[in-house]
Amino acid sequence: MSPARKLEALRRNLAEGKTLAVAFSGGVDSAFLLHVAAETLSGRVLALTLRSPILPRRDFDGAVAFCRERRIRHEVVDADPFAIPGFDRNPTDRCYRCKRELFARLKALAAANGFPLLADGSNASDAPATRPGSRALRELGIASPLRDAGLSKPEIRDLSRQMGLPGWDKPSAACLATRFPFGTSLSPDGLARVERAENAIRDLFPALGQLRVRVHGNLARIEVSPDAFPALLARREEISASLESLGFLHVSLDLRGYREAIPPPPPPAP
Repeated sequence: MSPARKLEALRRNLAEGKTLAVAFSGGVDSAFLLHVAAETLSGRVLALTLRSPILPRRDFDGAVAFCRERRIRHEVVDADPFAIPGFDRNPTDRCYRCKRELFARLKALAAANGFPLLADGSNASDAPATRPGSRALRELGIASPLRDAGLSKPEIRDLSRQMGLPGWDKPSAACLATRFPFGTSLSPDGLARVERAENAIRDLFPALGQLRVRVHGNLARIEVSPDAFPALLARREEISASLESLGFLHVSLDLRGYREAIPPPPPPAP
């Protein structure tokens, strides 16, 4: 089926629901879903965005601006993942625990506002094996209209570009806790430090694609596409100085380049 036909199917499915609440991170997928839902449902849409230390402030600010510019009803939910038992220990099922707790809150808030259905931006390219939190979403009954319509990530990007949506080419994001190996203790200060590290690099390279600063104690391991190696190496002294000012003793460039973090084994079924 062509992307245009899939988009038609998405609109039909959304129209059948009458209303929709969208868990809106500000990323490409949830922005596309929110835009299409707002058009299809004539404003009977609610965007819900988490404000949390695990989510980059740049993404949050982008989500707020997106809704304001389109006059989409938008609610911000303050969430402290460190209130989730065991979160700070960064166990292998951290993503499941976190998604379960935070999306349960979003679903309850959506229902309280008269929106019985909550959707996320999962798409046909998202393999459950690489998305540990997907089990939590299934258990909570969170809808995934993009995946149901068969829309892949490249198709969503291309349709977003055609629609003139901002950020259609922005790199995929992940919560800041993914920068730390499982079993490494998490803290608000540690999350804030890695966010400042990535912001410092992006300030030097505004057009940089995928970027992760993985933290191993006092070592910062930078992951970017190998195509970006020459640019970063040309300014290695500036990068090192910026990250060392944040308390890192060593700054390295991973020669394997950016790659998704290896997912942990799934938690046992309840």
